[in-house]
Formats: sequence, structure tokens, C-alpha cells
Amino acid sequence: MMKLIKRLIITVCVLLMMNITLLCGLSSKWWRFLPDRILGCIILVTIICMAYLFLEIFPCYERGFKIRLQILSGGYELIITTFFCLFIEIAGHIIFYAAYAASPITTKGVIPLVVINGIVAFFVLLLHYLNGFWRTAIFSSQLGISLRVLMFFFWWLPPVNIILFCKWCAVVRRELIYEKHSYLLNQARAENTICRTRYPVVMVHGIFFRDWQYFNYWGRIPQALKRNGATVFYGKQQSSLSVSASAAELKEEIRRILAETGAEKVNIIAHSKGGLDARYAISLLGMEDWTASLTTVNTPHRGCQFVDVLLAKLPKWLICFVSARYNALFRRLGDACPDFLAGVYDLTAASCAVFNHKVQDSPKVYYQSVMSKMKTVKSAGFPLNIGYMLVKKYEGENDGLVSVSSAVRGNFAGLLTAGKKGISHGDMIDLTHKNIKGFDVSEFYVQLLAGLKEKGF
Repeated sequence: MMKLIKRLIITVCVLLMMNITLLCGLSSKWWRFLPDRILGCIILVTIICMAYLFLEIFPCYERGFKIRLQILSGGYELIITTFFCLFIEIAGHIIFYAAYAASPITTKGVIPLVVINGIVAFFVLLLHYLNGFWRTAIFSSQLGISLRVLMFFFWWLPPVNIILFCKWCAVVRRELIYEKHSYLLNQARAENTICRTRYPVVMVHGIFFRDWQYFNYWGRIPQALKRNGATVFYGKQQSSLSVSASAAELKEEIRRILAETGAEKVNIIAHSKGGLDARYAISLLGMEDWTASLTTVNTPHRGCQFVDVLLAKLPKWLICFVSARYNALFRRLGDACPDFLAGVYDLTAASCAVFNHKVQDSPKVYYQSVMSKMKTVKSAGFPLNIGYMLVKKYEGENDGLVSVSSAVRGNFAGLLTAGKKGISHGDMIDLTHKNIKGFDVSEFYVQLLAGLKEKGF
């Protein structure tokens, strides 16, 4: 109800601004009690302009929304009210001209005034729409690049622009609903601190990524965990090393975390190759006494057969070229000694067979695993769409990189999928911040930690 009232206020204000020329021209008789009719027009224009500018800057307020979402929510309201105003204005002009044509009395100067008013109305409404459009275009995290590009090139072409516009508004609306639901949910359980586990949480990234300060590998997940009471740290191993080398770096980071917090143990949540790094550190580097639990997410415990195939079929010079370029790039990005080939070879099915024979689960640690799957090749962009086809051919159902059968280990917490597309390898860490219908990735991890807390970890 309140939202409807807000939209009504914005619509009325914009309509007044659109027709300000007509109001001043036809309603000057209302100001005869003033010494100067011009003063009446100035007062009218000032009031309408101030109200219009205020609502253009602050079109709405959503409780609990951060600045980005306040701007986005305002942009959505501006776009919606644009169409309210457009329909009302068109209907008003039709009624006006119908009444004028039927009247036997011709008012001198009315037609030029109406024409001028129409020009002013067009530009006022255009500015109103552009204000909303650019707010949503810049501050939405769910409007994809493809939709933005299509809108940029075809905004002028009916009926394509109408279809794109409806899609645009639907995406923004879903984003706002998702964010509001998340806020209200976290507010309702704020005092429960359901993620405040006995031991701190260490989140361990997979291959080809680092724990950067300004780009979080885990997307919005850590903030959701912290809001619900979790103490979160990161593995901080280099982007690509052999499993044994990454495990050694992970061990040192965990020891630093234990010294900083005074905790006896940690809970490890590891994605992709990070799960192998953590298993190695626990079983072969003496970390079993310092680890309470290990949750592996989409980890290739049995390796990736398509990696074996690619390494066997691709030219050696190409493999060496890619390796050299990768290592050079990540040295610039902060890695001390990245090793592309060592990391890749340790993900082959052959290497993981040896790994699983040597690295046995410790009875002192609680192990659980979780996996997701894509439903079609269109479920994700490059390179996961290519990976999906390759893994599908050799191993069956997969997430774009890892097969379902390879990820199951220990206490299997379940296979996740949702909607028409499913859930990809990147979706499981909120890599693109994409909201998935039927699956809230942040809430999944919140409930995962809530489960560990219930188990006493």
C-alpha cells in the first residue's frame, strides 16, 4: 500500500512538471488576488520544480537497503512511473483535443500553448526515464552484459524495445525482492547468531584464483556468514601450485589464524581444488589435530578425466605457452611462484587415484561434501559451457568442470540443482553474484554453518 502511494505521489509530481507550461498559461486567473500574476506563476513553478527535483534525487526509500540498493530501487520506481505518466498524458491529450474539437468556441492562443506544453512534457518525461534507466543500468548486479548491450542498441526499435524493457524491469524487480528478503531474514535471526560456530571458519579457494582484498572469490557469501555470527578467514594459498605446495601454504595460514584467535581448531570450507589442498594438509601435514571439520564444495576428489584427455591431445608447445603466460600474469598479480602445470596435473584422474591411495581421511576430523550440477550447456558462460560438454562426454552429469561422481566423498550433503539451468561450478561460490531462482547461495552456506554449529564444531 505504501509503495502504491509513493508511486502515486511521484506520478502526480511528474505530471505537474510535464504540464507546467499549460498550468501557467491557463491558470494565471487563479492568481488575481496577487498584485502581480507573474508572481503567482513563479510561486507555482517553484513549488512544482522543487518537488520534482526532490523526487528525482530521492524517488523512494527502502528500509535496510544500502546506498547501491537505494539507488537501484529508486531507479526502478522512476521507470515504472514513467509509463504511468506516459499513459495518463496520452489519455489527457486525447480527451483535451476531443473536447476542443467538439467546442464551438475557439480560444485564441490555446493550440500554440498546447504544442509548447507537449514539447516540454516530452523532455521532462525523457529525463525522468533516463534517470531511472541509468540508475538501474549502473547499479544492478543482475542485469547481464548481453541485456545491457541489446538495450543500448535497440532502445529505439519497437516492439523489440518493449520486450527488452519488460525483461529489464523483471530482472531488477527480482533483484530487489531477493535483497529485501535476505535483509528481513537476517534481521529476524540477528540475535540467534546461527553461524557462530565453536571454531573459526577458513574458506579455501580453488585453482586459478587468489584471495584478493578487492575481489572476493566467495562473492556475497562471507558477508552473509558474518552477519549471522561467523568468524571468517581465508586460506590465502597461491592461485596454482601442486596440491602438496598449496597444502603447505594452507597449513601455515591456519597456524597463523589459530595463533591470532586463540582457537583450538578451525572449520574448513574448501571449493574445487582447495578441497584436495585441505585433505593433504590434514592427513599428511599434521593438521588433523587443528581441524574440526572439512566441507568440500564441488571438489574433484577423483580428478577430472577431461583434463587427462586435453593434456594428452593438445600440442606440448601450446601447453607450455599457456603455462608461461599464466605464470607471468599471476606473478604480476601477487603470486610468489605460480606453477600452472603442477596445479593442472594434480587434477588429472590418474594423479587423483594416486592421491586418494596416499591421502586417507583422518578419524579425528568430520568430513562432508556437497556438489551441484548444470542442466544444459546454456547454464553458464565460457569456459564452463565448454567444460560442461567435455565432462558430459567422459563422466556424465557435472557443474561445468567437475563430475558429480568425482565430488562425492565422506558424508555427502546432497546434490544441488535449481530452475531450468541448474547450478554451475562458479555459482557455488557466487562468482558472478547472479541470483538463481530456487537457490540462495548465501543462505546455503548460512545453513551449512548452522549445521556445523549444531554438531558442536
